[in-house]
Amino acid sequence: MRIAILSGGTGWHVQDLLRAAGELGHTSAAVDFRALFATHTGSDPLADFDAIIVRTMPAGSLEQIVFRMDVLQQAVSRGQVVLNAPKAVETCVDKFLTDHRLRAAGLPVPVSVVCQRWQDAMPAFESLGRDVVVKPLFGSEGRGMVRVTDRELAWRTFHAIEQTGGVIYLQQFIRHPGWDVRAFVLNGKILGAMRRTAKADWRTNVAQGGTAEACELTTEQTALAIAATEAVGAGVAGVDLLCDDRGEWYVIEVNAVPGWRALSEACGVDVAAELVGWVQRA
Repeated sequence: MRIAILSGGTGWHVQDLLRAAGELGHTSAAVDFRALFATHTGSDPLADFDAIIVRTMPAGSLEQIVFRMDVLQQAVSRGQVVLNAPKAVETCVDKFLTDHRLRAAGLPVPVSVVCQRWQDAMPAFESLGRDVVVKPLFGSEGRGMVRVTDRELAWRTFHAIEQTGGVIYLQQFIRHPGWDVRAFVLNGKILGAMRRTAKADWRTNVAQGGTAEACELTTEQTALAIAATEAVGAGVAGVDLLCDDRGEWYVIEVNAVPGWRALSEACGVDVAAELVGWVQRA
Protein backbone atom coordinates (compact mmCIF):
# COMPACT_ATOMS: atom_id res chain seq x y z
CA MET A 1 0.00 0.00 0.00
CA ARG A 2 1.15 3.54 -0.78
CA ILE A 3 0.43 5.96 2.05
CA ALA A 4 0.71 9.76 2.05
CA ILE A 5 1.43 11.48 5.36
CA LEU A 6 -0.19 14.88 4.86
CA SER A 7 1.26 17.56 7.10
CA GLY A 8 2.99 20.92 7.28
CA GLY A 9 6.48 19.58 7.89
CA THR A 10 8.49 16.49 8.74
CA GLY A 11 8.46 16.53 12.52
CA TRP A 12 8.41 13.69 15.05
CA HIS A 13 4.88 12.46 14.31
CA VAL A 14 5.47 12.35 10.56
CA GLN A 15 8.70 10.43 11.10
CA ASP A 16 6.91 8.01 13.43
CA LEU A 17 4.27 7.31 10.79
CA LEU A 18 6.91 6.82 8.09
CA ARG A 19 8.71 4.42 10.41
CA ALA A 20 5.57 2.42 11.18
CA ALA A 21 4.53 2.24 7.53
CA GLY A 22 7.93 0.89 6.53
CA GLU A 23 7.94 -1.71 9.31
CA LEU A 24 4.52 -2.91 8.16
CA GLY A 25 5.72 -3.27 4.56
CA HIS A 26 4.14 -0.18 3.02
CA THR A 27 5.54 2.62 0.89
CA SER A 28 4.98 6.05 2.39
CA ALA A 29 5.95 9.66 1.84
CA ALA A 30 5.45 12.98 3.59
CA VAL A 31 3.38 15.46 1.56
CA ASP A 32 3.14 19.12 2.52
CA PHE A 33 -0.40 20.54 2.55
CA ARG A 34 0.98 23.75 1.03
CA ALA A 35 2.28 21.83 -2.00
CA LEU A 36 -1.14 20.52 -2.99
CA PHE A 37 -2.60 21.38 -6.38
CA ALA A 38 -5.42 19.92 -8.44
CA THR A 39 -6.25 19.45 -12.12
CA HIS A 40 -9.30 18.22 -13.97
CA THR A 41 -7.24 15.33 -15.31
CA GLY A 42 -6.78 13.92 -11.80
CA SER A 43 -3.04 14.57 -11.80
CA ASP A 44 -2.07 15.92 -8.37
CA PRO A 45 0.41 15.09 -5.55
CA LEU A 46 -2.05 12.68 -3.87
CA ALA A 47 -3.30 10.81 -6.93
CA ASP A 48 -0.82 7.93 -6.75
CA PHE A 49 -1.48 7.02 -3.11
CA ASP A 50 -3.91 4.40 -1.82
CA ALA A 51 -4.40 6.06 1.56
CA ILE A 52 -3.84 9.44 3.20
CA ILE A 53 -3.20 10.09 6.88
CA VAL A 54 -3.84 13.72 7.82
CA ARG A 55 -1.24 14.62 10.42
CA THR A 56 -1.45 18.41 10.80
CA MET A 57 -2.99 21.38 9.02
CA PRO A 58 -0.56 24.31 8.61
CA ALA A 59 -1.87 27.84 8.94
CA GLY A 60 -3.28 29.49 5.84
CA SER A 61 -5.87 31.90 4.50
CA LEU A 62 -9.54 30.97 4.40
CA GLU A 63 -9.22 30.23 0.66
CA GLN A 64 -6.21 27.98 1.23
CA ILE A 65 -7.90 26.02 4.01
CA VAL A 66 -11.08 25.55 1.96
CA PHE A 67 -9.03 24.39 -1.03
CA ARG A 68 -7.15 21.84 1.09
CA MET A 69 -10.48 20.44 2.30
CA ASP A 70 -11.65 20.30 -1.32
CA VAL A 71 -8.58 18.28 -2.30
CA LEU A 72 -9.20 15.84 0.55
CA GLN A 73 -12.82 15.49 -0.52
CA GLN A 74 -11.65 14.81 -4.07
CA ALA A 75 -9.45 12.00 -2.71
CA VAL A 76 -12.43 10.49 -0.88
CA SER A 77 -14.54 10.71 -4.04
CA ARG A 78 -12.03 8.70 -6.07
CA GLY A 79 -11.93 5.94 -3.46
CA GLN A 80 -8.81 6.75 -1.48
CA VAL A 81 -8.82 6.05 2.27
CA VAL A 82 -8.48 9.32 4.20
CA LEU A 83 -7.90 9.41 7.98
CA ASN A 84 -9.51 11.58 9.19
CA ALA A 85 -12.20 12.28 6.61
CA PRO A 86 -12.29 15.95 5.53
CA LYS A 87 -15.63 16.60 7.23
CA ALA A 88 -14.23 15.44 10.57
CA VAL A 89 -11.11 17.61 10.17
CA GLU A 90 -13.26 20.57 9.16
CA THR A 91 -15.50 20.11 12.21
CA CYS A 92 -12.76 19.68 14.79
CA VAL A 93 -10.59 22.55 13.59
CA ASP A 94 -13.55 24.83 14.44
CA LYS A 95 -14.26 24.93 18.20
CA PHE A 96 -17.75 26.39 17.72
CA LEU A 97 -18.78 23.71 15.23
CA THR A 98 -17.32 20.99 17.47
CA ASP A 99 -19.25 22.39 20.43
CA HIS A 100 -22.45 22.42 18.37
CA ARG A 101 -22.03 18.78 17.29
CA LEU A 102 -21.32 17.66 20.87
CA ARG A 103 -24.35 19.51 22.24
CA ALA A 104 -26.56 18.10 19.49
CA ALA A 105 -25.43 14.62 20.55
CA GLY A 106 -26.49 15.35 24.12
CA LEU A 107 -22.97 15.34 25.54
CA PRO A 108 -21.96 17.48 28.54
CA VAL A 109 -19.90 20.48 27.45
CA PRO A 110 -19.12 23.78 29.22
CA VAL A 111 -21.37 26.76 28.50
CA SER A 112 -19.89 28.80 25.65
CA VAL A 113 -20.74 32.07 23.94
CA VAL A 114 -19.29 33.16 20.60
CA CYS A 115 -19.42 36.83 19.54
CA GLN A 116 -17.99 39.15 16.92
CA ARG A 117 -18.35 42.41 18.91
CA TRP A 118 -17.08 43.42 22.34
CA GLN A 119 -20.52 44.89 23.10
CA ASP A 120 -21.95 41.36 22.97
CA ALA A 121 -19.01 39.70 24.69
CA MET A 122 -19.17 41.85 27.83
CA PRO A 123 -22.71 40.77 28.85
CA ALA A 124 -21.70 37.17 28.09
CA PHE A 125 -18.69 37.57 30.39
CA GLU A 126 -21.03 38.72 33.15
CA SER A 127 -23.52 35.90 32.55
CA LEU A 128 -20.73 33.31 32.76
CA GLY A 129 -19.80 34.47 36.25
CA ARG A 130 -16.84 36.68 35.30
CA ASP A 131 -14.62 33.61 35.03
CA VAL A 132 -14.08 32.47 31.46
CA VAL A 133 -11.52 30.95 29.16
CA VAL A 134 -11.08 32.97 25.98
CA LYS A 135 -10.03 30.66 23.15
CA PRO A 136 -9.07 31.14 19.52
CA LEU A 137 -11.74 29.61 17.30
CA PHE A 138 -8.97 27.69 15.53
CA GLY A 139 -6.16 26.40 17.73
CA SER A 140 -4.66 23.45 19.59
CA GLU A 141 -2.28 22.42 22.39
CA GLY A 142 -3.63 25.14 24.68
CA ARG A 143 -1.99 27.91 22.65
CA GLY A 144 -3.66 31.30 22.58
CA MET A 145 -6.01 30.57 25.48
CA VAL A 146 -6.34 32.97 28.39
CA ARG A 147 -8.38 32.82 31.57
CA VAL A 148 -10.11 36.14 32.28
CA THR A 149 -11.65 37.02 35.65
CA ASP A 150 -11.29 40.82 35.66
CA ARG A 151 -13.84 43.09 33.96
CA GLU A 152 -11.24 45.62 32.77
CA LEU A 153 -9.03 42.88 31.32
CA ALA A 154 -12.09 41.35 29.65
CA TRP A 155 -12.91 44.70 27.99
CA ARG A 156 -9.35 45.07 26.72
CA THR A 157 -9.16 41.46 25.52
CA PHE A 158 -12.45 41.59 23.65
CA HIS A 159 -11.58 44.91 22.02
CA ALA A 160 -8.22 43.58 20.84
CA ILE A 161 -9.78 40.45 19.33
CA GLU A 162 -12.46 42.44 17.50
CA GLN A 163 -9.97 44.97 16.14
CA THR A 164 -7.83 42.18 14.64
CA GLY A 165 -10.85 40.62 12.91
CA GLY A 166 -11.09 37.66 15.26
CA VAL A 167 -14.05 35.88 16.82
CA ILE A 168 -14.53 36.18 20.58
CA TYR A 169 -15.01 32.65 21.94
CA LEU A 170 -15.86 32.55 25.65
CA GLN A 171 -16.16 29.33 27.61
CA GLN A 172 -17.20 29.11 31.23
CA PHE A 173 -14.20 28.12 33.34
CA ILE A 174 -14.62 24.68 34.89
CA ARG A 175 -13.03 24.47 38.32
CA HIS A 176 -11.04 21.25 38.26
CA PRO A 177 -8.59 19.33 40.45
CA GLY A 178 -5.56 20.34 38.35
CA TRP A 179 -5.71 17.42 35.93
CA ASP A 180 -7.76 16.12 33.03
CA VAL A 181 -7.93 12.98 30.91
CA ARG A 182 -6.94 12.59 27.26
CA ALA A 183 -8.48 9.53 25.62
CA PHE A 184 -7.13 8.38 22.27
CA VAL A 185 -9.95 6.81 20.24
CA LEU A 186 -9.43 4.77 17.08
CA ASN A 187 -12.21 3.05 15.16
CA GLY A 188 -14.67 3.26 18.05
CA LYS A 189 -12.28 1.86 20.67
CA ILE A 190 -9.98 3.37 23.30
CA LEU A 191 -6.40 2.88 22.18
CA GLY A 192 -4.96 4.45 25.30
CA ALA A 193 -5.62 7.13 27.89
CA MET A 194 -3.53 9.39 30.08
CA ARG A 195 -4.04 11.74 32.99
CA ARG A 196 -2.48 15.14 32.30
CA THR A 197 -1.55 17.18 35.36
CA ALA A 198 -0.99 20.93 35.20
CA LYS A 199 2.36 22.34 36.23
CA ALA A 200 2.06 25.87 37.66
CA ASP A 201 -0.79 26.60 35.23
CA TRP A 202 -4.52 25.94 34.90
CA ARG A 203 -3.87 24.40 31.48
CA THR A 204 -3.10 20.68 31.58
CA ASN A 205 -1.76 20.32 28.04
CA VAL A 206 1.59 18.52 27.86
CA ALA A 207 2.66 21.12 25.27
CA GLN A 208 2.17 23.73 28.00
CA GLY A 209 4.29 21.90 30.57
CA GLY A 210 1.79 19.39 31.94
CA THR A 211 2.89 15.89 32.91
CA ALA A 212 1.30 12.66 31.67
CA GLU A 213 0.74 9.24 33.14
CA ALA A 214 -1.26 6.27 31.86
CA CYS A 215 -4.71 5.76 33.34
CA GLU A 216 -7.64 3.39 33.04
CA LEU A 217 -10.90 4.97 31.97
CA THR A 218 -14.13 4.42 33.84
CA THR A 219 -17.22 3.20 32.00
CA GLU A 220 -18.55 6.78 31.97
CA GLN A 221 -15.33 8.24 30.60
CA THR A 222 -15.10 5.57 27.91
CA ALA A 223 -18.67 6.20 26.79
CA LEU A 224 -18.11 9.97 26.64
CA ALA A 225 -14.90 9.66 24.62
CA ILE A 226 -16.38 7.28 22.06
CA ALA A 227 -19.64 9.24 21.76
CA ALA A 228 -17.72 12.49 21.25
CA THR A 229 -15.63 10.92 18.49
CA GLU A 230 -18.76 9.66 16.77
CA ALA A 231 -20.46 13.05 17.12
CA VAL A 232 -17.80 14.73 14.96
CA GLY A 233 -17.58 11.83 12.50
CA ALA A 234 -13.93 11.01 13.23
CA GLY A 235 -12.17 7.68 12.80
CA VAL A 236 -9.40 8.77 15.15
CA ALA A 237 -9.57 11.46 17.80
CA GLY A 238 -8.01 12.75 20.96
CA VAL A 239 -10.83 13.54 23.40
CA ASP A 240 -10.19 15.73 26.43
CA LEU A 241 -12.37 15.07 29.48
CA LEU A 242 -12.50 17.29 32.56
CA CYS A 243 -14.09 16.73 35.98
CA ASP A 244 -15.47 19.71 37.92
CA ASP A 245 -15.43 20.20 41.69
CA ARG A 246 -18.81 18.43 41.97
CA GLY A 247 -17.61 15.28 40.22
CA GLU A 248 -19.37 16.01 36.90
CA TRP A 249 -17.49 15.14 33.71
CA TYR A 250 -17.35 17.37 30.61
CA VAL A 251 -16.07 16.94 27.08
CA ILE A 252 -13.67 19.86 26.64
CA GLU A 253 -12.22 19.21 23.20
CA VAL A 254 -12.13 16.73 20.34
CA ASN A 255 -8.97 16.80 18.21
CA ALA A 256 -9.13 15.15 14.78
CA VAL A 257 -5.35 15.36 14.31
CA PRO A 258 -4.22 14.38 17.82
CA GLY A 259 -0.61 14.03 18.81
CA TRP A 260 0.48 10.84 20.57
CA ARG A 261 4.09 11.25 21.64
CA ALA A 262 3.27 11.67 25.34
CA LEU A 263 0.57 9.01 25.17
CA SER A 264 2.87 6.47 23.52
CA GLU A 265 5.49 7.04 26.18
CA ALA A 266 2.98 6.87 29.03
CA CYS A 267 0.95 3.90 27.79
CA GLY A 268 3.54 1.94 25.79
CA VAL A 269 1.30 1.91 22.71
CA ASP A 270 2.67 2.10 19.16
CA VAL A 271 0.02 4.55 17.98
CA ALA A 272 1.62 5.10 14.56
CA ALA A 273 1.48 1.37 13.82
CA GLU A 274 -2.18 1.28 14.90
CA LEU A 275 -3.03 4.16 12.55
CA VAL A 276 -1.22 2.57 9.62
CA GLY A 277 -2.90 -0.74 10.39
CA TRP A 278 -6.31 0.97 10.36
CA VAL A 279 -5.85 2.46 6.89
CA GLN A 280 -4.52 -0.90 5.67
CA ARG A 281 -7.71 -2.63 6.76
CA ALA A 282 -10.13 0.12 5.70
